[in-house]
Amino acid sequence: MPKRSVYDQTKKVFKREAVLFAQQPDTSCRQIALDIGINPNLLSRWKREAEPSQEKAFQGSGSPRDEEMARLKRELAKVKKERDFLREAATFFAKELP
Repeated sequence: MPKRSVYDQTKKVFKREAVLFAQQPDTSCRQIALDIGINPNLLSRWKREAEPSQEKAFQGSGSPRDEEMARLKRELAKVKKERDFLREAATFFAKELP
């Protein structure tokens, strides 16, 4: 499965403006899509994605669950490093005792 590309800010602006054009009264979503050079189905999908909340539309990829999983993995790696360091320190000081 190919990896989806990450949209930069200009592509997000392009999407928002295309959706705004498509939401104008007396305009055809299909005609707008053909005028700007994209597939009409793509513009329809962008329009559906933007409907629930305009300010949160096109925020990027990833879900809160994925973000939480990444945070927990980083925290686990940090704790493992601390544990390994303490284990090595305990071994070092145990060798120093008479």
